[in-house]
Amino acid sequence: MAIFLRNRTGTPVSHSLAPRLPSLRHLGPNWYATVMGTAIVATAGAALPVDVPGLRAGCVVVWALSAVLLAVVATARAGHWILHRDQARAHLLDPAVAPFHGCMSMALLAVGAGTLVVGRDVLGRPAAVAVDALLFTAGTVAGLAAAVAIPFLMVVRHRLAPGSASPVWLLPLVAPMVSAAVGPLLVPELAPGQGREALLLACYAMFGLSLLATLVVLPLIFARLVHEGPLPLALTPTLFLVLGPLGQSTTAVNQLADVAPGAVPAPYASAFGAFAVLYGVPVMGFALLWLALSAAMVVRALRRGMGFTMTWWGFTFPVGTCVTGAAGLARHTGLDAFGWLAVALYVLLLTAWAVAGVRTLGGLFGGTLPAAPRPLRQAPAPAA
Repeated sequence: MAIFLRNRTGTPVSHSLAPRLPSLRHLGPNWYATVMGTAIVATAGAALPVDVPGLRAGCVVVWALSAVLLAVVATARAGHWILHRDQARAHLLDPAVAPFHGCMSMALLAVGAGTLVVGRDVLGRPAAVAVDALLFTAGTVAGLAAAVAIPFLMVVRHRLAPGSASPVWLLPLVAPMVSAAVGPLLVPELAPGQGREALLLACYAMFGLSLLATLVVLPLIFARLVHEGPLPLALTPTLFLVLGPLGQSTTAVNQLADVAPGAVPAPYASAFGAFAVLYGVPVMGFALLWLALSAAMVVRALRRGMGFTMTWWGFTFPVGTCVTGAAGLARHTGLDAFGWLAVALYVLLLTAWAVAGVRTLGGLFGGTLPAAPRPLRQAPAPAA
């Protein structure tokens, strides 16, 4: 059965590949969240400070799944750009969609980190290092480009109404923080000397870049909630995105502290270790506060009829970064409390990943997810 695509003039044109690719027109950059949310299950599980039989093998399987998802989503997104360039450009000019272009970078970085952390059990260490180096380089370049390009578009092309700040604004800004958190995995793979120190300090620079940008945007998000009320029902899960820079920055400072002794002189290496605790503990405290607030808002939205959308993947990757952050604090403080916190958050992560995964498969086979997005619906006002 043939279907028709439209060319640049809008005229229907028959295309032999069309029956195989009927759903790419509305496939946006947010689909990379499925890759991120799956990869973090593997790396977070490997970071847990507990020994659970079968956990490592399970993490390897999930990492392999994330690698397959990355290949599928990247191919589909390439097809989207080739077959539907008008829609791809429209996504860039849509202030609600454009920030999700930061997800591609984080998907590359998450799968690369998983390759070195658990994928080496299958590929061997040399191959895992090579794959991670490639994905880290590509993801970092893409993340830095998004961190500049998306705010530029927001200023010069997007028309944003006052009080329209959204947690999705953080997505292109947190991508360099992911590089800062996973880059330290490659530091010991470099020869001692300038290379190690340069990579370590580059990761630290990206930590600062992302952190300061987050501190600019986060007050706007909270002010929007206070002055304009709850987010539309479908966007309520995006509140969990705020956990991303919080958990990822805590992970970053702990990872940097782990590899600093072999990359920088002793006084600075000690300072890295002290900063990991002095920064990570209070930020983790704020992350738990935001987690509780976001969970309460999600419960409220569910009671008012919030259905499944792709925003539910926001429950996965940000929570996973808090798992790795808590696990890092457990290493550097020696406190069992942080270890059990990491385990509890990991259980939450697994639950969210399973629910989002099952609902996504249902939406794909049911045809609702590939369809054009529906208008957002505000939460109904409570009865007087």
